[in-house]
Amino acid sequence: MDLEKLNSDLTSSYNHRFKSVDKRVAHIMNHLSDDLNIQINDLNLHEIKTIATTILDIETLALKSDVESLLAQKELIERNLEKKSEELQQSKYNVFNAIETQLESKNEALSKLHQVKLQSIDLYDFLSEMVESAIITALEKDTDGDIKETTQEVIKDITFEAIKEGSLNTIRIRKILSTILHSAVDIAEASPTKADDILNATLHGMRSGLIRSIDRFKKRLAYMPVEAKHILIEDYDTIMEDLNQTDTLFSQVVQTQASENTQEIRKILLDINKDMHYDLEELVHISKETADVMRERFSSFAKTAVKKADTALKSEAAQEAKRMGKQAWGVAKTALGSAIKTAKGAIDNKDK
Repeated sequence: MDLEKLNSDLTSSYNHRFKSVDKRVAHIMNHLSDDLNIQINDLNLHEIKTIATTILDIETLALKSDVESLLAQKELIERNLEKKSEELQQSKYNVFNAIETQLESKNEALSKLHQVKLQSIDLYDFLSEMVESAIITALEKDTDGDIKETTQEVIKDITFEAIKEGSLNTIRIRKILSTILHSAVDIAEASPTKADDILNATLHGMRSGLIRSIDRFKKRLAYMPVEAKHILIEDYDTIMEDLNQTDTLFSQVVQTQASENTQEIRKILLDINKDMHYDLEELVHISKETADVMRERFSSFAKTAVKKADTALKSEAAQEAKRMGKQAWGVAKTALGSAIKTAKGAIDNKDK
């Protein structure tokens, strides 16, 4: 059968005057059997696919156009959103720079302003450069030999501020911790005599910042608005799972960075990670506490979510999924039966 000709005939013969899709499809199928004298049950897979695809293309033409138009709008909105976000960040920089100029000779006020700036700017996009700058500054100003303390403190603050406002999920946290540690490793490699101090302070600072972020999340659970609670419930299982493996995540970040670096850096990182084993118990403890609070506070919301899920199972989409599951089982069973029959036939012929 000429499939291109079949496609063309279906397209030209399709009757849009009928109001329902059932009647339109019934009309075209009758056309195939009555006017074209095609035995539907004798058609092969490709011929059935051509008929089904042609009807699908005709019926969904307008909707496909709408979807493509919306996707184009979405891309435009995303580009504009990205542009406006960058402008927002730049506007914040300009404001803080202007205030800094006015406070240039007032050191105490300037120090407090820098703390406000750290809390107000989105650190995620320039995290690597910021960590690098902070550690280099600590090295340059290391006159009293307190590089470990100052570096640990600044890394703790950066880690906390980078994590606190976003989603508390392993992908995001892993990226933040990996970025911070990678930048610290670059500086450590360039300063071998200070490498141990830099990496030790960085890892302990990261741990403290992560603990502080989780603790903040735990405290905010009590005052979270209802809307946010519903959003949280949608991601309930993921957050609970993530909270139960924060120590593993931390160690994996360290081990990954260790495996990607020189033998010297690898040894320092793995030794520190091993020594921090007991320090991580605090991280495990605060994560477990947070998971318990979340479990207690959202038990009623979780039950509501179960009810919603039960309702969703009765939706048209759910029913269609069930129907397709049964159909897929039928296809597999038919294919298996055919394979067994073919194999049996081959054995029988061999025996003859």
